[in-house]
Parts: sequence; structure tokens; C-alpha cells
Amino acid sequence: MPSSPHTLTVEAVVLRHSDWGEADRLLTIYTRQAGKLRAVAKGARKLRSRKAGHLEPFTYVRLLLAHGRDFWIVTQAETVDAYLALREDLLRTGYAAYLMELVDRFTYDEGATAGLFQLLVESLARVEALPDPFIAVRYFELRLLDVAGFRPELFQCVRCGNPIQAEDQYFDALQGGVICPACSGHSPSARPVLREALRFIRHLQRSHFNDAARADPPQAVRSEMEQLMNYYLTFLLERKLNSPHFLDEIRRSTRQNPPDAA
Repeated sequence: MPSSPHTLTVEAVVLRHSDWGEADRLLTIYTRQAGKLRAVAKGARKLRSRKAGHLEPFTYVRLLLAHGRDFWIVTQAETVDAYLALREDLLRTGYAAYLMELVDRFTYDEGATAGLFQLLVESLARVEALPDPFIAVRYFELRLLDVAGFRPELFQCVRCGNPIQAEDQYFDALQGGVICPACSGHSPSARPVLREALRFIRHLQRSHFNDAARADPPQAVRSEMEQLMNYYLTFLLERKLNSPHFLDEIRRSTRQNPPDAA
């Protein structure tokens, strides 16, 4: 797929798509070469379309794009990795949708963020392959915050600068990090955070993934970690994310109808 002055060859992950016109699809993709783009796949909704199977959400594809009047036009599409196992497990599908939503919300059209594409495809592979994808998702959140310029301060109080001690703390999204108990009264927007949850999040923030993946927090700590990250991400985006609610519904359904239930 060679590029020319009027075409662009990209590696991309499909973040989402919507119907466009009578038979087309409008894609939002995140590319290695050019960041987030919007592109139209002509005829992709037709039953015999050869492109449709390559352009489903969270598919890693190689595309040849041509300049259009309003959007890029997909002229060729080739699947690199369809992450098929993600689509066979509802919880993994939910996690993948969450990664797509975060990338979509934290990026701007035609603005590449160094390292984000590689982080995304590696995280999709981890969510697909690991027996428990929880740590892979939390690791993705923290690395996304790093590359987006919103790395939270987790090792010293953002008010007084003193090192954080091994005790329950507070986290203030407005100030971008942890508040020690002594300073918490001066930060009305700070929320409590359990010592163990903070310990695991700090471990993920400072570790390579192979070391981070060894973490196995208990369920109560997992819930606290997830709530804390959702609190911070929601504050930064100034709007609620849709995927966490979907994930909660999946978990609730799984608890009520376990796979091995009679």
C-alpha cells in the first residue's frame, strides 16, 4: 500500500463507527502515523462489501486512505489483528470498548501522541490473552495519563510536598494527586483512598508491565482502584464515561448468572 501526495498509508485501530449515508460507514480511527482520523468506508454496509470485516471496532488494520472533500476515504483495508478472543467474552469486549472510549476522549483529530498507538495495540493484546485483564486495564489508564500529560502525583503530598506514608490517604483530582491526612482539611474536593489501593496504583505507575502484571489485589482493593481511576479520568474529561456502566452491567449479570450455574 504505497502512499502518494494524495493518499496516506496507516496502521490503525478502529475506535468506533457509525452509519453514513445509505451504505457507507464513518470511522473514527487512531493511527500510528497521524493520530486520530475520521474516514469514510464507501459501501461498507452492503452485504458483499469486502471492507466491512476489516473495519469493526478494536480491529488493528492497515489502511490506504485517499483525500476526500470532508473526510479521508478508505480505498484498501487489511486486518493485522482482529483480536477475535475479545469478541467471544463479554467482559473482555467491555474492557476493549473502555480502551477505545478513553483513546477517543483523550485525543484530538489529526494529532498524534507519541507512544499511544503502541500502548493501545499492546493493551488490546493483553486484555485478549491474559487470564485476568484487570491489571492490564489499570496499567493502560496510568500510561495513557502519562502520554496525555496528566500523570498523577502519587508519592508525595501535592500540598505540602512531604513523602506519602503507609496509611490511608486522600486524592484530589483538582490538584492532580495525593493529599496527606494533615493537609486533607484544606482540600474540600479530596476523596479518601485506601492505603492498599494507593500502594497497588503506585506499583503500576512505576513498573514495567511484566513486573506490574504480578500484582494481584483483592476484590475490595480492585474496586477502590477502579473507582479512584474513574474519578480522576472523569474529572479530566469533564464528563462521564459510558463504558464503566456497561462493565458494571456485565459483572452484575455474571454474578446473577454464573457460567457453571445449573
